[in-house]
Order: sequence, then structure tokens, then C-alpha cells
Amino acid sequence: MSHQDRYAAQIAALPWKSLAHLFRQRVQESGPKPAARGKKNGVWTTLTWEQLGRRAKDLAHGLLSQGLKPGDRVAIFGPTRLEWALADLAVIIAGGVTVPIYASNTVDETVFILENSGARFAFVDGEWGERGAPGRLSRIVEAKARVPAVQALFVFDEETLGQHAARSMTSLEEEGRQYAPAHPGELDARIDAVKPLDPACFIYTSGTTGNPKGVVLAHASFIFECVALNELKLMQPHDSMLLFLPLAHVFGKGAAATWIGLGFEMSFCDNIDKLIEYLAESKPTVLPAVPRIFEKVYAAVIQKAVNTPGVKGRLARWALGEFDKWAQARMDGRVYESLALSLAKKLVFSKIAATLKERLGGRIALCVSGSAPLARKIAYFFEFNDLLILEAYGLTENCAGATANVPSKNKIGTVGKAFPGTELKLADDGEILLRGPHIMQGYWQNEAATKETITEDGWLKTGDIGELDADGYLRITDRKKDLIKTSGGKYIAPQVLENALKAATPLISQVMIHGDRRNFVTALVSINEEVGKALLAEKGVAFTTHQAMTEQPCVRQALEPVFAELNKTLPSYETIKNFGIVPADFTIEAGELTPSLKVKRKVVTQKYLAMLDAFYGEKLE
Repeated sequence: MSHQDRYAAQIAALPWKSLAHLFRQRVQESGPKPAARGKKNGVWTTLTWEQLGRRAKDLAHGLLSQGLKPGDRVAIFGPTRLEWALADLAVIIAGGVTVPIYASNTVDETVFILENSGARFAFVDGEWGERGAPGRLSRIVEAKARVPAVQALFVFDEETLGQHAARSMTSLEEEGRQYAPAHPGELDARIDAVKPLDPACFIYTSGTTGNPKGVVLAHASFIFECVALNELKLMQPHDSMLLFLPLAHVFGKGAAATWIGLGFEMSFCDNIDKLIEYLAESKPTVLPAVPRIFEKVYAAVIQKAVNTPGVKGRLARWALGEFDKWAQARMDGRVYESLALSLAKKLVFSKIAATLKERLGGRIALCVSGSAPLARKIAYFFEFNDLLILEAYGLTENCAGATANVPSKNKIGTVGKAFPGTELKLADDGEILLRGPHIMQGYWQNEAATKETITEDGWLKTGDIGELDADGYLRITDRKKDLIKTSGGKYIAPQVLENALKAATPLISQVMIHGDRRNFVTALVSINEEVGKALLAEKGVAFTTHQAMTEQPCVRQALEPVFAELNKTLPSYETIKNFGIVPADFTIEAGELTPSLKVKRKVVTQKYLAMLDAFYGEKLE
């Protein structure tokens, strides 16, 4: 019995049999309500569900006119935009399969995905690149030349077409409008023909070595997620969301499916560097994000408070000291109350809370954190300032969500309980195993990897290590493959130490713990540029570049007590014996971060191997 067959009854009971069916019903039920907002050339455009449905149908008819067959794959290459969502919806209702490509992917990576998926068509935003990289249109044109099966390219931004052999998305919509009258009922027939276990998309995992694997996710997987989230009531139809997460990542794609399922208003942010600006303009009530975003907001708010000159700055530093006592007590399972804490709340944190909420747009009621563990201190900071961050957990292979905290019962430090309909257990070594209707069908054209990941009785081996408390709440302790084993045979969970360091000081932007097969633990640290500048300005130290800033002795001196304080809480084998400051922050463009802003350990280790080797005085064999 396949794992899909095991859940045939649950799948048959789902209220919609496909995303295509769900979208058609959403348009019918919510027609005049605002559906989507996108910004282009500095101007916001809002579409109602009726307008979104009409444009998606025009594009779908355009794809049919091009010969798209049921099950054909269509790639989408670009950042998170309204046009991306439109293209995705058009592919889905035309009976096709979406193949997302990360906006930062190189030509070679794009070639592999196009070739491996067998994509017949591709959408691209235009001739845009990341910090010096060639434009995406140029990249995919070069990729198409190496993958003859790709028949046509459609470009979101018509003005960037130039001399490239591609067409605008606008022209495809127009072709669809001309095609539709001569083919009445064809699109509805396509929607009706989509089955629950038909693939909806292939999401390619962003591995650090080797080629990525194409995760095949069925329509039923996304519908199951929509139903489970509706039952958990994390969001409501009256909410509004700002989505900046890559739609090539399952967290973003899952959020988009939930948008269709619940019918709330979605604003799309195409540039993470402009997130604060987009938050201020779109004023969402819900923000799904990765921990890195909350770390940055936390660091910015703390930095602004403590660097305020005079009495206000001294008052802020005193108040933050009281918060530290309160947060430490919470982490220790104690209660901390004092007159000083009450005064700190009234005099300082009332203003910090207002600043924090304003920085997130002014109307935020709920943040959802996923993709990596969030430092407990940062979660407590948001809670202390009346902002709720709910941690959730899942993988691409289980279609995003598997567990989540809920507003009525949020256990900070955990990722909540299993979704309704999801089975969860721990293997003997602590690995988290998942089973349910949302588990992937497998890796595209990679049966060996599928068998390694899904057991014969349908359990997905997540590769994550966790613990369950008495109430069934899950705590992630680390990635199984990321566990460090020192030469002394001791196992260490690096993310725990990394989160503790980032929560301890806003001066740290990123940190990577190192020590696998070494005789002690060390760390690489990147510096938050704004905080570093403020520190050097206070010391009266001049510098010209980010690298020059990191080389100033006072920067290291500021970090040494942070490591010393953490080491006091650790067993001797886990203490961090040395650390180095890298000359530049880790970035996606440099290949050091995944698109979901997690550190690529192997890449960073290789890049700074000389620095790491120097800590140990020997080469790693």
C-alpha cells in the first residue's frame, strides 16, 4: 500500500479536490472583495477576486492556445510578485504543473531544473539581477538555448524584453482573450479533470552540494494544509498578509495556497531589502517570516533604544536589564516580578512596543515563524511587547506545515502540536517522523532518494531531531546532519548555540558554530553593520569599509564577554574556545545563505577554512 493509498479516505473527504477547483470557487464566492496587491514602478495595484480570476483565466486560455497539455510543467523564475501568483494560478487552472525557480538561481541551476522537470514553458520577471548578477531574462534565455524542450518564454515586465526571443505576459493574456470565445467550456473542463493526487508543483530543494531534488507535491497536499490551518484558526478571512517569502520555497507557496483557501487580502513584496517600507504601506495583520527577519527587527529596536543619548538611553539600558531577568526566569521555568520591572514596562517598554508595532506596519496582530528555530529570548521579547510570534514547523517534503502553536496556547521554545490529521512520532535516535495526506509523492525521477526518505509504511524521515513534551508539543533540537561530533565523541547541536549568541547581542548578524571532528568548538561571526557603526562612532574610531570595521579591536572586545557569558552556562566540551569575525556578512548572492536565509554550513566552512584551521593549528583531514 502506498502512503497516498493509506490516506485515500481523508483525501476523498477534502472539501475541494484541487487548487484549481478551490480557486474557481473562491472567485465565485468572494468576487468583489480585495484579493491581491502588487507594487510596480512605485505604484500599488489592487485586484479583486473577480479581477484576479479574470486575468488568471485569460493567461490560462493563452497557455491553452500555446498547446499546454494536462500535466505539462511550466517554470516561473522571479521574486515574489503579484504577476508570479497570476502565472501560478493560470498554470494550475489550465491543468499544468508549476515549477518554481529561485530568483537567485544561476544559469546552470536553472538549466538543471528546466531539464529535469521537462518544462515546456517558462515565465520570468524581466532583466533584473541581484547585486551585479546577470538579469534573470538573460539567464533564462541562455538556459533555454541549452534546453530545447522549453518552447516559449513569457516576461512579466514588457519594457525589459529588448532583443530577446521572448514574449510579454500581456500579449499572452490578449491571446487568451481571443482564444476563449472559440473554445467555450475548455478551461472549466480542465479544472474539473484535475484529480487530488495530480501534481500541483515541483519544488526543488536548495541543497548545499550536488543537484537539487524536485519534490512532487499533489493538489491534495495543499488542500489538506488549507483545511488544517482553517481548523487551527491561525488566520481569518478578514486578515491581510504581506508575503515576501520566496514563492519557490514551500513556506511561501503554502502561504499562497492558504490565501486562496481563506480568501484574505494578500500584498506581495518583491524585495526583502524593502520589507519595512512595504510593511508601512500595506499594513498587514499577519506576517509569515523566517527567524532572520525577527532577529533583525529585534536588533534594530534594541539598538535604537540603547543608543539614545542622555537619560533616555540610560533608562532604556536599565529597562532592558529588567527584561533580561524576566526572560531568563521564563527560560528557567520561574516567575520574575518586581517593582523595577513594572516601572520598566510603564516608562520604557510602552514606547518600545509602539515602535515595534509601527516598524511592522502598525496593524500586526500575528507573526508566524518557520524554516528554522527562533531564539527563545527574541520570542519572549515580542511577547513582552504584546506581539505574538507563533512558531510552526514543516518541510518541503510534507508541503510546509506539520506542527504549529496557536494563539490560545503558545509554548515559546516549541513548534507546537501536530496539525489535525498529521501523525508524528520520534525514532529511537530522536529523528522526527511524519505521516499524513500532505506527504510528497516523491522526488521527481529519483526513486532511490524517495525510498531513503519515505519508509515502506509511509513515514517521512525529516532529518530533524526533536523532543515531545507531556502535552504533545514538539521542540526541535537540531538537524540530524548538522549535529557536530567532536573528536572526543561528544555531540553538539550548533543551532542552539547560534541562537543564544544572536539573541545576546545585536552586534552579531550571523554566526556559524564549527567543530565537527575537531577537538573543541569554535565560531565564525558576521557583524551587523548599523550596530557596528554605532559602536565605533561611540569609541571615536574612523573606518571606510565594512571589512575595516570588522578589523577594529573594539569590535572583538565587545563580543568577548558575550561568548564568556554563554560559556558559563555550557558543559566544558560544548564551550566555544575561539571565534573569528568574517570580513563581510553572509548573503544569498555569495552563496552563503539559502533563499530562506539559513547559513549554508559547508559553503561557509570551505570559504573560511583557513581561519578555522588557524583556530586548531592543524589541517582537517
